[in-house]
Amino acid sequence: MASIETSHLRLAFGATHAVDGITMEVPSGAFFALLGPSGCGKTTLLRLIAGLERPDAGAIRIAGEQVAGPGRFIEPGARGLGMVFQSYALWPQMTVAGNVAFGLNRLPAAERARRVEEALSTVGLAHAAGRRPHELSGGQRQRVALARSLAARPALILLDEPLANLDAHLRQSMLAEFRRIHRASGTTFVFVTHDQNEAMAIASLVGVMDRGRMEQIAPPEVLFDRPATPMVARFVGNGRTLPVTALAAQGGRVKLRLGSRLLSLPGDAPPGPAWLCLRPRDLSLAAGTADLSARVIDQRFEGGEYVLACLPEGLDLPEPLELRSRAAVAPGTLVGLQLRGGWVLPREELAPETASAEPAFA
Repeated sequence: MASIETSHLRLAFGATHAVDGITMEVPSGAFFALLGPSGCGKTTLLRLIAGLERPDAGAIRIAGEQVAGPGRFIEPGARGLGMVFQSYALWPQMTVAGNVAFGLNRLPAAERARRVEEALSTVGLAHAAGRRPHELSGGQRQRVALARSLAARPALILLDEPLANLDAHLRQSMLAEFRRIHRASGTTFVFVTHDQNEAMAIASLVGVMDRGRMEQIAPPEVLFDRPATPMVARFVGNGRTLPVTALAAQGGRVKLRLGSRLLSLPGDAPPGPAWLCLRPRDLSLAAGTADLSARVIDQRFEGGEYVLACLPEGLDLPEPLELRSRAAVAPGTLVGLQLRGGWVLPREELAPETASAEPAFA
């Protein structure tokens, strides 16, 4: 197993800062997902860890050893890692066993055969050792690619959008397989995805990136419940942010003013301008006194319930709030909304209202 540390890591392509001063630590044995919108720099960060790119500044350590930094650069083949690509990268003329054995030629034949058998058993494909890649499903090919990495017994495996070419059903089954294989191998995994549902379902630790910077690293439930920045609040879980005024903070709760109402909600914001992060679960149609008045502008049926898109009265929001309702509500209806939760965080001046700029790099 291998830990990963980066210190003030930077890489620019022309005027574009693909990775902009990232300092982070991923503990040994973690299943770490790199998440963010297209163009945020997550694949570039993965390529820096792999040694496929050289940083302009900063340093990278794997298992405590510096592999990139001032005056030092270790080539990818000497970093003790495996990489699984979106395209599988299998040799079509070779059998499954031959693909897994590729790169193990320096081992004695008996040891090579033992590792191939062990890796294929780990990914549940021992029965397919003699098949060719074209005889396998997309999910099976992805498992062969993973077995090839496991056979080399790396301390670290990097996965670059490995499920992007699979349909929704196969993606779900492969997520379960990746979790199982990670538990069985104990290897540190770094998994790049733009799909937050994948990241939340599979990872023990998630790093959210935007515009080349790391916004927050935390377990999935912490990202969802306690976002550290407005970008994370908006990007994760279909969140929306409302401008509010924080009055006082004590014991993990913040007293705030929303319109004419005074509320107390979980959060971490000093007195002054703040953001209230709301997700669909934090709102309901008010049966009595409402915290907000809003007009329904759209509804859709999803997961056995109606999802209502509502614009609050008197607030200039770029996007409507969403909430779930068991009953349909016609667009144009004025409704009362009741807050059942939320998270308060400080409001920075000119905080962007969108999750990311237009994609400029990977």
